[in-house]
Amino acid sequence: MNYKALDVVVLERDLLDNGLRKGDLGAIVEILDSDHLEVEFVTAAGRTQALVTLSPADLRPIVESDLVAVRSLRRSA
Repeated sequence: MNYKALDVVVLERDLLDNGLRKGDLGAIVEILDSDHLEVEFVTAAGRTQALVTLSPADLRPIVESDLVAVRSLRRSA
């Protein structure tokens, strides 16, 4: 898939060190090269949760049958 900047994408694997799970939505903020995309994941309130470099294989485009949901992040004290 040829992604472009600002495309909204779906994460295809857990990234637990970043607080992300498969199915989370992100936005492509920069295309570094054909194998590396900078993707930002934000909370529902608009705070950046993670900015990570991923490969196209880690992502998929949104499809019509996708349902958006909200989940709480675990916070360590």
